[in-house]
Amino acid sequence: MSKVKLTIDGIAVEVEAGSTILQAAEELGIYIPTLCYHPDQEVKANCRICVVEIVGQKLLQAACSYQVYDGMAVLTRSKRVRNTRENILELMLSRHAQDCLHCERSGNCELKNVSEEIHFTRDPRFDYISRSENIDESSPSITRNPEKCIACGRCEYVCTKIQEVYALSKTGRSNHVGFEPAYGKSLADSACVNCGQCVQACPTGALTVNDDTQAAWLALDDPQKTVVAQIAPAVRINLAEALGEAPGTISTGRLVTALKRLGFDVVFDTDFTADLTIMEEGTELLSRITSGGTLPMITSCSPGWIKFCETYYPDLLPNLSSCKSPQAMFGALIKTYYAAQINKDPNDIYSVSVMPCTAKKFEAQRPEMGRDGYRDVDVVLTVQEIARMIRSAGINFASLPDTPFDAPFGLGSGAGEIFGATGGVMEAALRSVYEIVTGNTLENLDFVTVRGFDGIKEAAVMVGDLEVKVAVAHGLGNARKLMDAIREGKANYHFIEIMACPGGCIGGGGNPIKDWRKMDYRLEAVYQEDLNMPLRKSHENQYVKQLYDDFLGEPNGHKSHELLHTHYIDRSSILK
Repeated sequence: MSKVKLTIDGIAVEVEAGSTILQAAEELGIYIPTLCYHPDQEVKANCRICVVEIVGQKLLQAACSYQVYDGMAVLTRSKRVRNTRENILELMLSRHAQDCLHCERSGNCELKNVSEEIHFTRDPRFDYISRSENIDESSPSITRNPEKCIACGRCEYVCTKIQEVYALSKTGRSNHVGFEPAYGKSLADSACVNCGQCVQACPTGALTVNDDTQAAWLALDDPQKTVVAQIAPAVRINLAEALGEAPGTISTGRLVTALKRLGFDVVFDTDFTADLTIMEEGTELLSRITSGGTLPMITSCSPGWIKFCETYYPDLLPNLSSCKSPQAMFGALIKTYYAAQINKDPNDIYSVSVMPCTAKKFEAQRPEMGRDGYRDVDVVLTVQEIARMIRSAGINFASLPDTPFDAPFGLGSGAGEIFGATGGVMEAALRSVYEIVTGNTLENLDFVTVRGFDGIKEAAVMVGDLEVKVAVAHGLGNARKLMDAIREGKANYHFIEIMACPGGCIGGGGNPIKDWRKMDYRLEAVYQEDLNMPLRKSHENQYVKQLYDDFLGEPNGHKSHELLHTHYIDRSSILK
């Protein structure tokens, strides 16, 4: 591509034609504040906090959207620029709640960071005027606080353009602009699937994870309760990052130690029920292929995806695997098999799952995820929440020693670990299905064709005499493409993996706030952890085998269907 030469604050730089002033400034290490800008989204130029002066032009321009040209001279800190940015920031703050010290985004708020960078010392010229809108706490997953909205539009973009859920839309005009469910609905009554990608996109505390830490603290303080934790695969990849370490830092053993110090009695590995999911789901797939069942079969691990399918594609619910997610399977086993093992009433066991996913909070409250008056999972804590508990307990996470997971659910395979990344469920299933069907040992366990961040990936794998055609999609916008193809009879697959969140669970709404640069490190860590595991195939997990021998009987058998499988609900009426 052709190059453009310009100066920024008197410093010469050469960048590709078509670059913006913001990108050119980044080349020089010059800071320009932004709020509506997000590196993973299209430019919106809504907030104008990034204005700069172009020598020879009367009007200031938004650096995030204005393209460079040859010979351009840009000033990023002239008096005009400083005064204008201060004015814009003051106007924003005049409509923004003033509760920074106890905001969920305290310490990680982009508006606060910009305020510190601009740093004007005069008294505010504009009185605070409340937006006079109620906080929406109807969702079990997400809290929406309009008082903290700065109308940047990042939430609507990810909900509409990336996820294609259309739960949030722009309302009002001028200083009354906001983003909320259409027709004044609450999040719980909208098409929201609880994926939490809006939380990831929001620069302030206007959209946050619904906090359940107090419920967990109450259980930990109750001497009558046996408090059991299960830890999802992606958590060990993302928790250290949430506590200030580099993205992609694996912290499995330290995580177990931290939970023990918080007071958890037992800490189990959700990789175990990821392996169990492969046994159930793989057997179900083989049964459908050999007996003429509904194909393609689609994975059911992602509760945000499940609700999306229930809402927009109820006619294709028969294509979903009937398997519960690994979280839900674990919850059922803790309150049945494990309760009997330790001779405890299920009501005296408090089941906590630590997840990367905000939609898991919704899943845990589904009526089919429990029995006899109790829930299988009592509370779901995201990575953000468990990190908050660790900090508030004064635990220095960086210095903790490693502790192994507890038996009998402490052994998981590398196949279970890669559930955390898009393509991981598919790869784990292929490792087991191939060896179970053929009786042969795979020479190479790495199915690299289903790895990576391409929106939709396809592969064909010979399993004995059968060519098994598979597809993988992550992000609900990509899922919609596959589902439309199934409706139109154009999807010639046997098995499809869909994850609601871009990147899979490592990109879940309950993780530390991300962009794709961080996601590359997280993905690398997932596959490194797989390589670190002594066991890399689900069907070779000896404790899973023992569970079938002692309790479940056989995959897809009567007991398995009673505890590990579920049914789905047509939610399409919410769109009417």
